[in-house]
Amino acid sequence: MIASFYNVATVEGINDAGLVANTLYLAESDYGDAKASGKPLISVGAWTQYALDNYATVAEAVESLRKEPFAIVAPDLPGGVTAGGHLSLADTTGDSAIFEYINGKLVIHHDRKYTVMCNSPTFGEQLAIDVYWKEVGGVNFLPGTHRSSDRFARVRWNLSAAQKKDDPQLAIATTFSLIRSISVPLGIADPQKPNISATVWRSVADTGARRYYYESAYTPSIFWVDLDKLKLAKGDKPSKLDLSKKPILAGEVSDKFAPSEPFKFLSN
Repeated sequence: MIASFYNVATVEGINDAGLVANTLYLAESDYGDAKASGKPLISVGAWTQYALDNYATVAEAVESLRKEPFAIVAPDLPGGVTAGGHLSLADTTGDSAIFEYINGKLVIHHDRKYTVMCNSPTFGEQLAIDVYWKEVGGVNFLPGTHRSSDRFARVRWNLSAAQKKDDPQLAIATTFSLIRSISVPLGIADPQKPNISATVWRSVADTGARRYYYESAYTPSIFWVDLDKLKLAKGDKPSKLDLSKKPILAGEVSDKFAPSEPFKFLSN
């Protein structure tokens, strides 16, 4: 399993079955009173990790998580911002689902047509935004601010309009171009709105090839990891690719992973 983490913005990864998970900050999240639920507790930061460690397909995750086997704890992040996020999953079959807690209740949106998720608002409201901009038509006008809903409208319309590529290299290039078109420049941030912050990385997961591409906003090149080359096996000790010093990497980098202690998630 591979996972990446950055501040309040996102937790994401891909496992050896090709399941891709991504948790984005969602200010509207409300997990209810976790401690009063009587259920096992899990940190919101570990939600993505749990999905990657336990499921191979979206359908399997939906069936299991709809039973709400645990309660989510959302501690304050460094700086005093309340943690919160919604989870998206996609698998090698093209299936996808969005999970979010609203007013203390789990809401699941399960359909392979749900291919774009932004930070805010809730996904149900994002679907309404999509309907509006389909009627306007992106050739005529698309919203251009850094607001999450505006970025959602741009990438959703551009994705529907972009040519579908059978060539894997062109498909990856197209996907990166779509992500770059909604990236927030370095240095842009709103302390009152954690869902508006600079884009520090862009990633693309090729579920069929079990390959994970990564582009840092601080370096000029793209690198990737072939999961098969990591030779993951049950009982293996954790390892990581340390990007804290912003190294310049290019090409396939599975040989650059080094032994590491497990990531420690925030907890109350």
